[in-house]
Amino acid sequence: MKTLLEIMSQLRDPEGGCPWDLEQDFSSISPHTIEEAYEVDQAIASGDLESLRDELGDLLFQVVFQSRIAEEMGAFDFAGVTEAIVSKLVRRHPHVFADAATPKSVGDQALNWEAIKAAERKAAGELRDGPPDPFAGIPRNLPALARSAKLASRLARMESEESGTSGSTGSPDSSQVLSNLAETISSVQKTLASDTDDASARGERLRLVGEGLRAWVQLARELGVDPEQALRGLDDEMIAAYQP
Repeated sequence: MKTLLEIMSQLRDPEGGCPWDLEQDFSSISPHTIEEAYEVDQAIASGDLESLRDELGDLLFQVVFQSRIAEEMGAFDFAGVTEAIVSKLVRRHPHVFADAATPKSVGDQALNWEAIKAAERKAAGELRDGPPDPFAGIPRNLPALARSAKLASRLARMESEESGTSGSTGSPDSSQVLSNLAETISSVQKTLASDTDDASARGERLRLVGEGLRAWVQLARELGVDPEQALRGLDDEMIAAYQP
């Protein structure tokens, strides 16, 4: 049986390979990679393990595909990808693979994880001009709720370090988040009562909605809830209610 790497090599072979596969590059294949990740998530949500097996295979193929493109460019290959993740997992689990103390809770583990990643970012920053980016590694093209949740977690850790506290939730706390929500709702009510509809008013409405969504993301973090899953689940219920 041919291995996946051998199949990928044949698909990208200039002599007898697949014309479509040969035309692809990082930019053109990236949307397919994202789509496959979402299909994995859909299979998990549906509880269909046979579908999950197939979708995980499709996602793995995307990793192999992009690795092959990089190999042809002389950048790295699939072995390099696996070596990189093995090294990262060992480095980020010193309590398993080294002599570090085992975290007492999931929260402590999350703090340790963030501290290790911060050290990695700092080391990477020392290789570039200027200070390291405190929000490095959080892509702008993530779904907005997921990105906001990651930003909130990163910001909470930074503020916790600055204040010298060791809590896993950081600030703002739930009472402050609820206060922010109340203020935003009050501002929205005033905006709805206004008849103004110029560019400035539309910009203000956009900002208010953004503030409200961010406050809900922060509250979700306080409650230990993933905002993407929360909204997706509620939308699924609504769709199901309208099904014949």
